Amino acid sequence: MAKPEIRMTVNGRERELFVEPWRTLLDVLREDLDLTGAKLGCEGGECGGCTVILNGAPVVSCMALAADAHGKEILTIEGISENDELHPLQEEFLRLSSFQCGYCAPGLVMSAKALLDETPNPTEAEIRVAIAGNLCRCTAYVRIVKAIQLVAAQGGA
Repeated sequence: MAKPEIRMTVNGRERELFVEPWRTLLDVLREDLDLTGAKLGCEGGECGGCTVILNGAPVVSCMALAADAHGKEILTIEGISENDELHPLQEEFLRLSSFQCGYCAPGLVMSAKALLDETPNPTEAEIRVAIAGNLCRCTAYVRIVKAIQLVAAQGGA
């Protein structure tokens, strides 16, 4: 079976790849593009560790086929910083010690960024709904929610 060519914009850069039709977006990001921020956790769309932003919406990339990303824009954790400075969400997560092991952090940050891009001043309930698909086994969500609230108060993502 021939590999289809897909074109997508990843972190602002046009990419062309030949990809087997069964490969996930997560596999292509990690293995072909060396963007390893999105983490493989459950392989079933339950943990959120592989969350990226696809055309403005958060998606679990372990459940998305790479071929379905043809013609679309993908933003990964590697693409949110500018000029080698952390994104405000990353800064607040670190400042508040919002996570311990860090495995969940990229997915949580990407879910929070998608929320703040869409809803610059979310309520606590909206924040909790936005990150509900992201599991963190190390810490409570209190500091995670607080970090997102602080970034929203500072002007959003």
